Amino acid sequence: MQRTKPLRQDQLDGLIAFSVLARTLSFRAAARELGISPSAMSHAIRSLEDRLGVALFARTTRQVGLTEAGVRFCQALLPALDGIADAIGTIELLATEVSGELRLNVPIAVAPKLVQDIVAPFMAKYPDVRVEVHASDSFDPVFQEGFDAGVRFGEMLDPDAVAIRLTEPFPIGCFGSPAYIGSRGEPVAPGDLDFHTCVGFRGADGHVQPWSLIMDGEHRDFAVVGGLTVSDATSNLAAGVAGAGLIHAAAPLAEHFVSSGVLVPVLGPYWPMTSGLFLYYSGRRQKLAKLAALIAFVTARTAQSAAVIPPSTNTADPVR
Repeated sequence: MQRTKPLRQDQLDGLIAFSVLARTLSFRAAARELGISPSAMSHAIRSLEDRLGVALFARTTRQVGLTEAGVRFCQALLPALDGIADAIGTIELLATEVSGELRLNVPIAVAPKLVQDIVAPFMAKYPDVRVEVHASDSFDPVFQEGFDAGVRFGEMLDPDAVAIRLTEPFPIGCFGSPAYIGSRGEPVAPGDLDFHTCVGFRGADGHVQPWSLIMDGEHRDFAVVGGLTVSDATSNLAAGVAGAGLIHAAAPLAEHFVSSGVLVPVLGPYWPMTSGLFLYYSGRRQKLAKLAALIAFVTARTAQSAAVIPPSTNTADPVR
């Protein structure tokens, strides 16, 4: 039954002493088990009885026994104490045993590769862990939504986050299909974008994002125009391959399409670099065993291989 008001600290004092004495029926044995003196044990029981206004134990010089009130109190209290012990044990298990549910918030474009290279092998090693991968391009603080960890660009990390690198720094580039480049020509400077059809990308904040490029050593944003706007990386790449216009995309995501000849990198000298992707978690929260295991797994995995998403190796010459 749900309590209508919380317990006070003074109502809890002496309950452990009572439970031990009710089991041992010996002040000396109970005091020894709790690591206190017999006089301190006697004082704890007397204080509890005074607060309750009823005698819980019948005492003689030779023996101790429960009164009727003590028996009824014991019958009600001991299951509650067992429940508290079970609750504490459950939480302690979370802190020491690699099990339970692990919730991750990752960008949509990264989710498939993360599942393939990190999550699936991790679950094979730790079969008692259930993992939920929530793919979202919203950059709200993941800890407020009950996630254990997330994946973000280094520039977007929360101030209190502890981060583990997943990729090397990589550029955000511009691409177009051979058919589009053949019909419209190749832009050679950012100003040429005014004369091209560009695919817009609407971010999680609801705004169409400008294209960030490097000019004279500084980041500059360019508002682009075109007939098509998308809101996810997969559709953005598909639009570029289909010749719907130039696209602005993470170079590693476009690398396969460039190597297969269906996308052409343009404006290479003006591409900005990102700091790369990071797995991050709150530095203010205690790491449970399941999260600590994932962190160790990711650290070892990325040390052995390039990254979850390898840096671009296309032939463009991005600014570094």
